[in-house]
Amino acid sequence: MKEATATMETIKSSSTDKQASPAQLIDARISELGDWRGETLARVRSLIKQAEPGVVEEWKWRGVPVWELGGIICTGETYKNAVKLTFAKGASLEDPSGLFNSSLDGNTRRAIDLHESDKIDEEALKALIRAAVALNAARSQKKPKSA
Repeated sequence: MKEATATMETIKSSSTDKQASPAQLIDARISELGDWRGETLARVRSLIKQAEPGVVEEWKWRGVPVWELGGIICTGETYKNAVKLTFAKGASLEDPSGLFNSSLDGNTRRAIDLHESDKIDEEALKALIRAAVALNAARSQKKPKSA
């Protein structure tokens, strides 16, 4: 953990005039993990960018990679035994491939827990990313109700 903290501190203090960008912080997280979780997070990140090239990367809540386009698409949290992709509006998304396997009881979010031996259904994940972006776009097009 000391090495991981040192890596993040190096990134944060590498420039005296500005803080590291979210992309640099995500790069550092991937590097500091140094195991299957880093590889999985890097692969998922690549798939998100392939699905939606205009995606914006953010770094929120003290160290969580977040991908946005018209609103939050998903977050990428890392745990000891899983990489968790939490879709902010996942309960409103169709999931014909059955990727969602976590946080299934809530009314808003849904998540995909990826474990070390899991194979990612890349096309299904990209379709889910595109659906989340489309949902964000549709919600932003709605006009607020007048009083």
